[in-house]
Amino acid sequence: MKLSEIGFDRWFESHADTLRGHCKFIARVTAVDRDQYVIRNEDGELPAELTGRFVYTSESRTELPCVGDWVSVQYHDSGAHASIHYVLPRKSLLRRKTSGKSIEFQLIAANIDVAFLVQSCHYDFNVQRLERYLVMVNEGHIEPVIVLTKADLISTEEQEQLVEKIRQAGVGHRILTLSNETGKGVDQIREIILPGKTYCLLGSSGAGKTTLINRLVGYSEFETRDVSHTGEGRHTTTRRHLIVLEHGGLLIDMPEMRELGMLGVSEGIDDSFADIHDHSKNCRFTNCTHTNEPGSAIRDALAREELDADHVQNYLKLKKESEFHDLSYLEKRKRDRAFGKHVHSFHKAKGKQNDR
Repeated sequence: MKLSEIGFDRWFESHADTLRGHCKFIARVTAVDRDQYVIRNEDGELPAELTGRFVYTSESRTELPCVGDWVSVQYHDSGAHASIHYVLPRKSLLRRKTSGKSIEFQLIAANIDVAFLVQSCHYDFNVQRLERYLVMVNEGHIEPVIVLTKADLISTEEQEQLVEKIRQAGVGHRILTLSNETGKGVDQIREIILPGKTYCLLGSSGAGKTTLINRLVGYSEFETRDVSHTGEGRHTTTRRHLIVLEHGGLLIDMPEMRELGMLGVSEGIDDSFADIHDHSKNCRFTNCTHTNEPGSAIRDALAREELDADHVQNYLKLKKESEFHDLSYLEKRKRDRAFGKHVHSFHKAKGKQNDR
């Protein structure tokens, strides 16, 4: 298999040329399990680990490899395993705030061309949650496609109503409905997936992601288990893995993300809520919060029913959440840098004492 068949195009090749003097071999990360990596090259998959120098010089975990990354490597023991020296620049990056109270980025996957945002027509449908996913993929410069599964469980009229709810939220992206039970609509997904391009599935457990993957792969590569109170299938895999499909497309399987915290997503919010962002340009004040200030174009649009109230409320909520976490992250980085300078000064002074 050529590297071009697993996504290595001219863009990556041009960036890899700058690393040729260090390591001439290039591979792609297909799985990450704590500090253990699996990479794929022309001959197949093999284990890999980071060099000590790479770990030491990395200022944060965002500089470490994640699934989908292209890396510069050296092979050992006749190619049985490898060491990772560098990460090539990324075309796109899927990331979120780490779960819980910690204010830090968590990398999910890199170099994705299209993200399928999967929700069930049956019980999982939630426009506000869909908007969170849209912010995340738009911030990462990834094309979103919305997939509504389990369409066989509701009528055609009810399906149209769900699509209309999404459109009322200002979402203009492509929407597909399918049934994993009958297979209707799966061919539309296959038509989108092109050889050498990378895709991922994002959505809650029970939305039908694993069943869809198995249909695309052509056999039951992944297991599902029932959830007693809903009867929905739930994915048993807990790690992300890049899969090479038979027809040449590349698919990254994603376990459920229970928390979708907003951090560093101002651009993604503006793109995902483009209708609201366009109205906000006509506000009297540039720093308008669209709550109590006079001359708010957003409030005027709500009064004219040009914007959906729930849509605007979610926009304000996500924007406030992102701004709060962004400030917390900047403060954390300042403290980290100050501490690093302190440690550096301490070691420097200690070295001078030892020289005397």
